[in-house]
Amino acid sequence: MHNATARLIEAAGEVKLCALDLTEIERSGLFEGYATVFNRQDIGRDVVMPGAFRRSLVERGISGIRMLFQHDPAQPIGTWLSIYEDARGLKVRGRLAIEVCRAREVLALLKAQAIDGLSIGFRAIDSRRDRATGIRRLTRIDLWEISIVTFPMLPEARITAVKSIRTHTSLGEPSTHRVNSEIDEAAKLIRATSAPSRFVPSTNP
Repeated sequence: MHNATARLIEAAGEVKLCALDLTEIERSGLFEGYATVFNRQDIGRDVVMPGAFRRSLVERGISGIRMLFQHDPAQPIGTWLSIYEDARGLKVRGRLAIEVCRAREVLALLKAQAIDGLSIGFRAIDSRRDRATGIRRLTRIDLWEISIVTFPMLPEARITAVKSIRTHTSLGEPSTHRVNSEIDEAAKLIRATSAPSRFVPSTNP
């Protein structure tokens, strides 16, 4: 794991991935979606409960929560315009800083549907674990950052639509072969530009 990324995860405590459930992403770099969904068990057997982010959002404010790529503090790629809880989960709206090379690459990968994940870097303040099932319910979270990442913890949730600026039509659902090819190309691009290596989400209690 990249040293800077490891230090951030160690400081924040944990990371948690969710699909980047985008409704639209524009050429300007504006996008919105859900950083996490409430009352849904993820692969790590965690469930984020409604209200878990409320206190952190008040204390940190939107300017205190960074937008990173792959949890690497050396790769800020934009800013969050709004972060709030609704009935479904943590709704976010942000803008990629397209003046930055990495942000332009991320925008291209998102539009190609080669990546579609969001991951929160956080510290669990209050939680309770069901001894019978092993499921941990997170009731209070100190949110540090939200990253655009490659692999989501909720694999069934995917991007619903990506707007094509040139044609103003939906790109639709890609074939498995197309997605695999684009992921291969994205991996080559990331390796060529010395992006941090893939991490495994924390399973600390």
